[in-house]
Amino acid sequence: MSSIRERLQGRWRITETGTWDNDYLDLVEPAFIAFEPNGAGEFRFGAIVAALDCAYSQTDVGFRFEGSDEGDEIWGDGWAEFDGPDTIHGEIAFENSDETTFKARRWPRS
Repeated sequence: MSSIRERLQGRWRITETGTWDNDYLDLVEPAFIAFEPNGAGEFRFGAIVAALDCAYSQTDVGFRFEGSDEGDEIWGDGWAEFDGPDTIHGEIAFENSDETTFKARRWPRS
């Protein structure tokens, strides 16, 4: 059986959040969150771009992030876990600001 790190590796298409609608999510490019094998990752949605520093447990991944929103510095934390083999859900919390849930599906590999 593969580890949670191996199963989460790759890009996930963010399909909904509890805060922003799909027009905002896909404002610049299709919204996504990605997990890399080395514990790094990133997410992009709306005007937000952030790098992730991930820590994996047996059942989920927690992460801290730093990035920008329209040029303003942002940071915070979040987590994600599986709903099914190709779907995840989690939360993204911006320091001193918004907090939202999200759902994502595996982005097909090209």
